[in-house]
Amino acid sequence: MKLPKLKLGRAEDALPPAPLPLHSELSLGGSPPRALSAPVLLLFFLPALLLLKKFKSKPSTWQLFRAKMEAEGLDAVAIRAFKYNFDKLTSGESLLLPESSITPVNELPSYATLTEEDPSFLKCTVLLKLNGGIGTGMGLEKAKSLLPVRDGITFLDFIARQVLYMRRKFGVELAFMLMNSFSTSEDTLAALAKYDTLAADLPLEFLQNKAPKIVKETLTPAEYSENPALEWCPPGHGDLYTALLGSGTLDTLLAKGFKYMFVSNSDNLGATMDVKLLTWFAKSGAPFAMEVALRTAADKKGGHLARGPSGGLLLRELAQCPDEDADAFQDVSKHKFFNTNNLWVNLEALKTTLLKFDGVMPLPVISNGKTVNPRDKKSTKVLQLETAMGSAIECFERAQAILIPRSRFAPVKTTADLLALSSDAYEITPDSRLVLKPERKGVPPTVKLDDCFKFVDQLAQLTRGGVPSLIKCEKLTVEGKVTFAAGVVIDGTVKFVNTGEEFALVQGKTYKDQTVQFS
Repeated sequence: MKLPKLKLGRAEDALPPAPLPLHSELSLGGSPPRALSAPVLLLFFLPALLLLKKFKSKPSTWQLFRAKMEAEGLDAVAIRAFKYNFDKLTSGESLLLPESSITPVNELPSYATLTEEDPSFLKCTVLLKLNGGIGTGMGLEKAKSLLPVRDGITFLDFIARQVLYMRRKFGVELAFMLMNSFSTSEDTLAALAKYDTLAADLPLEFLQNKAPKIVKETLTPAEYSENPALEWCPPGHGDLYTALLGSGTLDTLLAKGFKYMFVSNSDNLGATMDVKLLTWFAKSGAPFAMEVALRTAADKKGGHLARGPSGGLLLRELAQCPDEDADAFQDVSKHKFFNTNNLWVNLEALKTTLLKFDGVMPLPVISNGKTVNPRDKKSTKVLQLETAMGSAIECFERAQAILIPRSRFAPVKTTADLLALSSDAYEITPDSRLVLKPERKGVPPTVKLDDCFKFVDQLAQLTRGGVPSLIKCEKLTVEGKVTFAAGVVIDGTVKFVNTGEEFALVQGKTYKDQTVQFS
């Protein structure tokens, strides 16, 4: 008898198209049908059984991630969002936005033209601060917002004082919330305990989700037995929408009658609730709006606004830019506007949009290469999948952008930013904002520090004698190990270079448009 040939490949292909009866229908030389013997049956089914066992014993890569996330207690919305991002990574689709696919944005409405203020909108508005970052790039293991900025006052202190000021000024119990992360919640709530009226009638926080790190070589979940917490990473602030829905916070806000949300980063002390902007947004009927500012040399690597093929607004981050388009990305005369991450969201429109996409906002996925232990460059190389919340601008029809003054943007991403913000180039306003002084004309000083000052504890060595005066500084560059004495004043463009192994002391005096070399 001639047995049918088996196609080996997919598990489903390993089985014959239909069950073979115990008595063969084949005629062997005119002989009557006969039963197949046990050895023949075993020979026929064994390859298929072995193949099915192989597939059963090795779960798919996605099943490994899902099981890991379920074991960690993450909700179904968070798991669906990560699957969307993971599928994008493994689909073979490009995660990049080439220059040829976008066009620059040339004109936008401006804050300078706004005149109307209607404080009544404050009653149905939530002020939300993103507070999930621990500043690993600055060597921190706690919430970055707990860093002292000026005179021992932390970012969180500034934020709390801003909210309380608004309540006193307008006589409205302005709603305030934080999106914390698994790394920042405990320390943050402890630090804010002294502001006992801050929470008002809402929970003070909801939690950002976390995502598994992905082994770059195998695309499997990363493992790090020395510190299992390092197997996880924040999914980027684009997780805002997933976390709002999955935690039930969005439904709670809608049930309480809230219509609008103003979102900004906790490290941006210029991003306060502005009644002119709120009034403009509420009366525009737009579902979503982004505050943008004019790009300068200091912002050339920040995400910029552009228009897609359909003419709608979109956000392009540096990680989405092909290497060959880097010059165009950083051309601040071509791509004039950058995203400040100050966003206005219509909560009803957000709920409608999320339901449309099964709870997962279809944001562009950013793949960042790291090591599983950020402080050990020899540890396993991993990918961290992230999304940017500003990218949602392309998910809403009629989304808007508005040009704002530089005073609403003063973030801290690096120790160089912290040094500038701590200097006399900035001042504290009566409503507890930290803004550029008028003499700066809206342009912050550019500060570039050597990698030996990358972490906050290393910055303390640089400024042991005090933070230098930067009110007249155009650009400050530090190469090598130096320490500022008290009374250092930077005027114009100044560079300090030390090629030696020991720290060199920068004497307390004025340095103007010069390079100082230490041997």
